[in-house]
Amino acid sequence: MALPKDMRLKGHRTFDYIHKNSVKYYGKLMTFKVARSNPDILLSHKKGNSPNRFRIAIAISKKVSKKAVHRNKIRRILQEWLLMNIKKINNHKPYWLLVNLKIGDFYNDKNKLLEEFQNLMFKSRLIK
Repeated sequence: MALPKDMRLKGHRTFDYIHKNSVKYYGKLMTFKVARSNPDILLSHKKGNSPNRFRIAIAISKKVSKKAVHRNKIRRILQEWLLMNIKKINNHKPYWLLVNLKIGDFYNDKNKLLEEFQNLMFKSRLIK
């Protein structure tokens, strides 16, 4: 189950903005970069109908796994958890989240991955 298109982040200006204006949260397996939304950046992507909603991007480097199958599996696991645990009331928060996975051989341990993802979501106060 993939994220809806209105929850995804895209565009190099969006990522530049997040890298420069974010609060960072570090875990053993991943880092979170949380920034206030900036709807002006998304105007070129014609996302004017819901600009101030929570949006997310999950970046997984080839250094995590050379195989795209494994990287996509990790992405789907995190997206599925997010869709099941984020409520509509949390979806209005005007934040953008960039998740960067660190290098390591952890993609086989789904529980460890989800536990850290959940801990960082609570730590960053994106969910309650």
